[in-house]
Amino acid sequence: MTWGFAEMRYPCPHLANPMLKTPPMTKRIEARFQKCRQEGRAALVTYVMAGDPDPETSLAILKSLPRAGADIVEFGLPFTDPMADGPAIQAAGLRALKVGQDTVKTLDLIRRFRAEDQDTPVILMGYFNPIYVYGVDRFLADAKAAGVDGLIVVDLPPEEDDELCLPALKAGLAFIRLATPTTDDRRLPAVLTNTAGFVYYVSITGITGAATPDFGKVASAVERIKRHTPLPVVVGFGVKSGAHAAAVAQGADGVVVGSALIDALKGTLDAEGRATAGSVEAVTKLVKELSEGVRSVAKRAAA
Repeated sequence: MTWGFAEMRYPCPHLANPMLKTPPMTKRIEARFQKCRQEGRAALVTYVMAGDPDPETSLAILKSLPRAGADIVEFGLPFTDPMADGPAIQAAGLRALKVGQDTVKTLDLIRRFRAEDQDTPVILMGYFNPIYVYGVDRFLADAKAAGVDGLIVVDLPPEEDDELCLPALKAGLAFIRLATPTTDDRRLPAVLTNTAGFVYYVSITGITGAATPDFGKVASAVERIKRHTPLPVVVGFGVKSGAHAAAVAQGADGVVVGSALIDALKGTLDAEGRATAGSVEAVTKLVKELSEGVRSVAKRAAA
């Protein structure tokens, strides 16, 4: 399936304001982008699935990401019907569900990560159904207590902000929205309203890991989005290598990589889908390559 909700068109009351006011970022997200700006580079954002292939290996991978060069980590919340995700992330979610990963256990992994790392922003990414079943108020309180900084919930459009976005902002969690190649200038202000932390630009029309983006078009899209918001714009979907990361970093404030990391992990699993001695290292090796790619592109350092 494709990102159908992003292709919908609604009347927008914000067209008269080309630079929307946005809610403040959480301290960790803001500090991390500021650090990257001071270093004159884009941020590296890495995605892995909670509980894949088992909770302890998942935690070990999560802890290894910042050490390997990740600036921000996205942690996938497993769900049975991940409509925006390609085969790699779908399989990762199924592996996690098979070993009993759920929302409570995912928040516990983040809590354990926070015991050792108080600085790296953690974004929980997934779908609304598990959060709805958990209970929105309970979820937001528990996520905040566990050390979550923001949420990406891909199946909640702006018209449903009352369901989770506004309560999340009130609770002090960034609600990060996605823009796509089909999000035109008429729709974009609505997408950006109430967005906080950063804007996630989906570089292709389709599912995760499905294709390699046209890097020239990505840069133009980022410039267009930046005309509407002061927030950092990060780009994901289709980035698989250090060279890809460097190409995206030319124009974006951050580069997101997910499916490639999931594939690196999958390549180390045994015939039963269990972790092996090389599982964590395979992921960190690719993160280091991606980090080198991002850091190879010099940007104007912030004062």
